[in-house]
Amino acid sequence: MEVKGLAMGLQLGASLSVLLLLGACADAGARETPVPLSSPIAMADANKPTISFQEWVKGFRVEALKAGISADVFDRAFRGVTPDPEVVAADQSQPEFTKAVWEYLGSALSDKRVATGKQLIAERKALLDRIEQTYGVPRETVVAIWGLESGYGQFQGSMNVVRSLATIAYEGRRPEFGRSQLIAALKIIQAGDIAPDAMLGSWAGAMGQTQFIPTTYQIHAVDFDGDKRRDIWNSVPDALGSTAQYISHSGWKSDEVWGGEVRLPKDFDYAQADMSVKQPISYWAAKGVVPAAGGKFPAREYPLEASILLPAGYRGPAFIVTENFRAVLAYNASTSYALAVCLLSDRFNDRGTLMADWPLSERPLARAERVELQRLLTEAGFDTGGIDGIIGYNSRKAIRAYQVKHKLPADGYPTASLLARLQSQ
Repeated sequence: MEVKGLAMGLQLGASLSVLLLLGACADAGARETPVPLSSPIAMADANKPTISFQEWVKGFRVEALKAGISADVFDRAFRGVTPDPEVVAADQSQPEFTKAVWEYLGSALSDKRVATGKQLIAERKALLDRIEQTYGVPRETVVAIWGLESGYGQFQGSMNVVRSLATIAYEGRRPEFGRSQLIAALKIIQAGDIAPDAMLGSWAGAMGQTQFIPTTYQIHAVDFDGDKRRDIWNSVPDALGSTAQYISHSGWKSDEVWGGEVRLPKDFDYAQADMSVKQPISYWAAKGVVPAAGGKFPAREYPLEASILLPAGYRGPAFIVTENFRAVLAYNASTSYALAVCLLSDRFNDRGTLMADWPLSERPLARAERVELQRLLTEAGFDTGGIDGIIGYNSRKAIRAYQVKHKLPADGYPTASLLARLQSQ
């Protein structure tokens, strides 16, 4: 929704999106907005500042200068900066957690997004040829990320990044994130890549056509157009080249596929459908897992190990995913997002239409319900690793343990019926 590099410090196996809005809206029926992305902001009560913003800036200035930021750069970047109430409001709201994965994918894989991507792949053939040759990442994957992050560059966010990050550092839920990203943003300004007033992005500090946070920009942004400056805001070559380098460095293997939809046998052990479980493709085939379209898995396209993913529980579509899928997860630690990127990249080649149906009657749990679910599981002796409303690896493990004990399909998926069962007990 953010944000590149948000995978750092997050559980790679997060089963449903932790999404945030870029804040850019399209005219109805005229243009298409980007799909919401993951948020780095932890779910906790907002910090209450104990000092004024001016006092905080004075103290942070000392920290920034010690980090190598010149006084002139700092003062230019902070000239007129005040806390942004829109950032505070976005930081404290969590509406995105109620979005079902199929609703998210419905927007991500819209006909218009697919058609626009196909057109840009044709128009940018020479550039994408060079990116593929340099980084080994398919053009379809790079363009899919471009389309999901900013609607192919149309919606990059219009908020001042320095102001947004200063607000998060001063009174956000994750001040250390804000401080570290703010230092990185100031270093980008100091390097001459962008002027302070032109450094625009989302409320959480994601920037440019493929939405890098500042620390990710520092590591992975490249000057792919050769003008001696990294510009992910205005240069399509720089934005797409930077994205390809990030995906490549995250472990993308050019001779492998990301995975695909599969059919599971009726007696499948759903406890094995987890990103932490990696097995050879031959193992899954021996268990009765087959491609949804039929036939066998092409041995030359699949790696030694792969995982089974059930993004909507055992009642929804099943997927087999490889290390290339994990490389996309490194870009954004949301399996819904990674699935959207991979399926959209397939749609550019007229593939990726799912055969299984989504469980449309299954209502996603609201945050308060997820907190209640975690509380009840913990009280019943199934440790969720904390009660924070985020259904990550530990919570899914606890759900699976509960499901196994009560002879339920152990898919680790949080549902309203599971919550009701716990409440009744």
